[in-house]
Amino acid sequence: MEHKKIDNISRRDSEMAYISDDSVMEEQKVCRKILQELNFADRSDFDKLSAIVKELLGESEDAFINPPFYCDYGSHIKVGKNFFANYNCSIIDVAPVTIGDNCQLAPNVAIYTAGHPLHPVSRNSMYEYGIEVTIGDNVWIGGNTVILPGVHIGSNTVIGAGSVVTKDIPDWSLAAGNPCRVIRKITEEDKKYYYKDREFDEEAWEEIQKL
Repeated sequence: MEHKKIDNISRRDSEMAYISDDSVMEEQKVCRKILQELNFADRSDFDKLSAIVKELLGESEDAFINPPFYCDYGSHIKVGKNFFANYNCSIIDVAPVTIGDNCQLAPNVAIYTAGHPLHPVSRNSMYEYGIEVTIGDNVWIGGNTVILPGVHIGSNTVIGAGSVVTKDIPDWSLAAGNPCRVIRKITEEDKKYYYKDREFDEEAWEEIQKL
């Protein structure tokens, strides 16, 4: 019995091995035109930047990206309220990238859903893959962090700068390193500090306690 051939867009969206054929590249062209506008816009025109980000990401509330920014589709990225990405972030969104509310990406963060086979014969076949990445609410990803395909990062978590996240990270964790590992839990005691052992001044602390 002859098997029905699966088109590459369907293969990609099912997290199967797929080839970036003309139909796939046509979808990427739409994103590249928007990125061209974003990355060469007047960076002091915050309203225009916000409008372009809205066009790129679709459903989003108060999302902002400091260009330059790079992704493959944009439409595969779903962000919650108050998303912020700093300069030179890349999200290779072959598969869905889902990010919760109040999340911040420091400069040079890279989120990769895409990959290629390990064996050179398989890799040279042009087949590649995309596996989704999920990030919870209230997550801060430190600068120069790389997040690999299939990773889930829990809510209220901080990933230290320079990390390579290869495995899932649970909620309320401070994690860092290559490979990224949990260093400790984030606790209520951490609330009064703004950096290491530096405590908030009285005025700032009063505002924080109102939240």
